[in-house]
Amino acid sequence: MNRINVAVRISFCAGLFILGAIQNAKARPIPTPAPTPSGKTARLIVQRAPNFGSDLFIRLSIDGKRVGDIPRNQHYGGFVLAGRHNVSALALPNTEARRPTSIALIAKPGKVYIFTASWSLDRLVLVPSTYYMPTTRANRN
Repeated sequence: MNRINVAVRISFCAGLFILGAIQNAKARPIPTPAPTPSGKTARLIVQRAPNFGSDLFIRLSIDGKRVGDIPRNQHYGGFVLAGRHNVSALALPNTEARRPTSIALIAKPGKVYIFTASWSLDRLVLVPSTYYMPTTRANRN
């Protein structure tokens, strides 16, 4: 094989590699920092119990709006306006057709609310916590 033919093949392969990288970058959203709270807000953190399950993730909703999925070794951290909110969590994949767990939260400005998702028998529960286990923040959807 002559040198020009080899150079053309290498250039072609490099072009395919770059094109694939660009397409992959478009498919994954770039995480954006959480907005800085303004006004009367409270901080909400939902973390997973260490033994929650490695094959499961938690779909978290606030007031019926999906705010994020929490995979293993991650947590949800965000802000809510002061007032009454409904926080719902569902373990996925939901192979046993379980209903989401919901709790009412009355958020007060400047307060931090921490919940730990864990299991009580075979039911997902959100337990109020005073302890935060640092993990990576889950991507918001």
